[in-house]
Parts: sequence; structure tokens; C-alpha cells
Amino acid sequence: MIVIDANIIIRAVLGRRVRELIESYAARGVRFFAPSNAFEDAARYLPLLLARRNSSESEVSPSLEYLRTRIEQIDSETYSDFEDEARVRLRGRDEDDWPVLAVSLALDCPVWSEDADFFGTGVAVWTTNRVEIFLKACATEISSDRD
Repeated sequence: MIVIDANIIIRAVLGRRVRELIESYAARGVRFFAPSNAFEDAARYLPLLLARRNSSESEVSPSLEYLRTRIEQIDSETYSDFEDEARVRLRGRDEDDWPVLAVSLALDCPVWSEDADFFGTGVAVWTTNRVEIFLKACATEISSDRD
């Protein structure tokens, strides 16, 4: 299990590597989570990023819908009890990221993000260039639990 930040969802839409990691490891039983607002954040920023690249927005909605089938959205009721703690841990940084940290605290699992604001918050944080180490271990554990 791992919580995904909006910037990872954006990377999954814009590139191949992140999407391939999510697809591959979801097929092996690894569960991916995101706070319900992460998809909204991604949908808000993607058009701006695509405009800078002179790329079409036509694939944004289908890509986000596809990712919703691989990434479980966590409703605020599940993590709202952790809001104060998450905000305290993010104080002086980007406190708007509190839902991602709150989901991590609620589910007791790490975060996958490129946002350095999560470092030092007391939860494990994986970046894309290293996350496969964690995902392989999860998949192996899931496989051995099934045996």
C-alpha cells in the first residue's frame, strides 16, 4: 500500500514510467491510494502544464478516469481525524498537502511524491526514481501471503 500525491497522478498522465509502475504493480496486488482531492488537483494543473508543452488536453479526462480504476480514492471521512496532526507536521511548508499526509497516517503507509515538503514528517516518502524498491517488496509480500 502506498499513498500517491497529485504530482504523481500528473506524471502518470504526462509520461509512461509512472503509469507503467502503477499498472504493473496494481496487477500484482499492490494497492494505491490518494485523497479524493488529488484527482481534482491534477485536473486543475494538467491543462496549464499541457499548454506549456503545446500539447492537447484531449487525453486528460480519459487518462484520469483510467487512473481512477487503479488508484483508490479515499474520502475525507477516512482521514479527517488526522487533519490536525498532518497540518502540524507540515507547518511552515505547504500545508495544503495535508490530505496526502493524513491518508498516510490513517492507513499507516508511505507516500509516493516528488514534493520535498513530505520529507521529515515522520512517514516514509518514496520518489519515483526509488519507489520500485518499495513496490517490489510489497508485491513479494503479497505473493508470499497468497502462497
